[in-house]
Amino acid sequence: MRTSIRSLTLAALISSTVLVSVPASAEGDLTIRPKRLPDLVLGSEQSDYSMSETRYEMETGQAYKLAIESTGRKEYAMKAPEFFGSIYLRKVEAGDMEIKVVSLKELEFEQEGEAEIYFVPVKPGEYKFYMEGLEHKGMEGVFSVR
Repeated sequence: MRTSIRSLTLAALISSTVLVSVPASAEGDLTIRPKRLPDLVLGSEQSDYSMSETRYEMETGQAYKLAIESTGRKEYAMKAPEFFGSIYLRKVEAGDMEIKVVSLKELEFEQEGEAEIYFVPVKPGEYKFYMEGLEHKGMEGVFSVR
């Protein structure tokens, strides 16, 4: 009887070790079929310092597309250093250009225009984004990644 209990215990231990030691992996290309986030519009007829969105909810491993549009009412320089450092950046589209870069430092709009960023968040957290020099006017928000 002791031998069979010992054998069952050993079998259970080996099974659980195998299950725990198998690395998790995703299948397929994580960058295809990006989910479109609500556009971030900078400035409006009501206020040069308005932002259409101040919070974005995302999940790691999901591809996203974010359009950032400047109304041209002010010069806007969007920064999100911690967030930009925690994503896989696939590309940036602006005008008739597709720009393939490894990382972003900022997106600066000197006049009316639009840029779209395609990315996959890879690290959970709460990441601040802001328009440089205009934070005191309320031009800041959060990228929340779970």
